[in-house]
Amino acid sequence: MLFVSVFAFAQGGKKLDKIIKRDYQIIECTIAKMSDKTVEYSLPGETLQISLDVSQIARIDFASGRSQTFDVSENNTPSNTNSVQVTSSEMKPNTIAVLPVPYVNSGTMEESEEMAKFAQNDLYNKLLDKSANLFPLTVQDLRVTNSLLHKAGIDYKNIDETPIEDLQKILGVDNIIAAKVSFTITEGSTSSTYNSGNAKVSDNNKKVKTNDVSTTNSSNLTYYNYMVYFDMYKNGTKIYSQSRKPFLNIKDSWMDSITYLLKRSPIYVKK
Repeated sequence: MLFVSVFAFAQGGKKLDKIIKRDYQIIECTIAKMSDKTVEYSLPGETLQISLDVSQIARIDFASGRSQTFDVSENNTPSNTNSVQVTSSEMKPNTIAVLPVPYVNSGTMEESEEMAKFAQNDLYNKLLDKSANLFPLTVQDLRVTNSLLHKAGIDYKNIDETPIEDLQKILGVDNIIAAKVSFTITEGSTSSTYNSGNAKVSDNNKKVKTNDVSTTNSSNLTYYNYMVYFDMYKNGTKIYSQSRKPFLNIKDSWMDSITYLLKRSPIYVKK
């Protein structure tokens, strides 16, 4: 039994490398080879090597403890960050800003500007409602945040490609929340049958006459399959990174996940 336990620990205790993609997906793997253009890795328990373009990678956390950040400007792929102008604002200590929240249909890769602003506003209002639980942090006014981002040429489309250090300089804050909502939509149908009527029984209890009415109703249902990504930074360092799938598959269920993750973040103090 001792041998089995030690063997199992040796197999399961091996640390893996982590590839954090720009779409917030995290891949736990063993990296075999890296070049200027690609990273080759294998998944746990597999020998097949998979190649990934570095333009899709935000950071790699190696099993050794070392981290490597990939700046889009270092790659040969075109990027919207070329138009970003990094102008430092006056630093306001103990201030947190909420970035625009990319709202992406992962099936079609379509993004919604309207929903990105709505999600950002929803998260901002949640912070204001819980301001007593965030002390000593102050929430930066949303208009100030969006105005500074607009002047720098940053919006919901290229927010993921802008280094967090540049965002903190532009916004003049030492804390930032970066969230993302990814979803797919599926259709389903349901039907139900209702029986109503009466039965007539003869006096000799042998013949039965029935007059039943059967009604079947069917309806189409839309299911929203969300995944919410929630990252928090302090002085350029990521201090919290979680993802959550809502319990329900209804249209606005992503809001519940935002609230859940916020309340379990390191800046939230229960009163």
